Amino acid sequence: MTTQTLSRPRQGRMIAGVCAGIARRFGWNVTLLRVLAVASILLPGPQVLAYIVFWILMPSDD
Repeated sequence: MTTQTLSRPRQGRMIAGVCAGIARRFGWNVTLLRVLAVASILLPGPQVLAYIVFWILMPSDD
């Protein structure tokens, strides 16, 4: 079994591919993760900042 690295895919992106990359890495449902990410933005906290940091730090697929 190969371990998928944490990276943003070129295909299947909605905004930056952060949710798609995390879902692919851990084997989660990408739609559910996107819904949870949008719902979490409604709560107070640094969620948007965390998304931007992931966007900057996660490499794109080659």
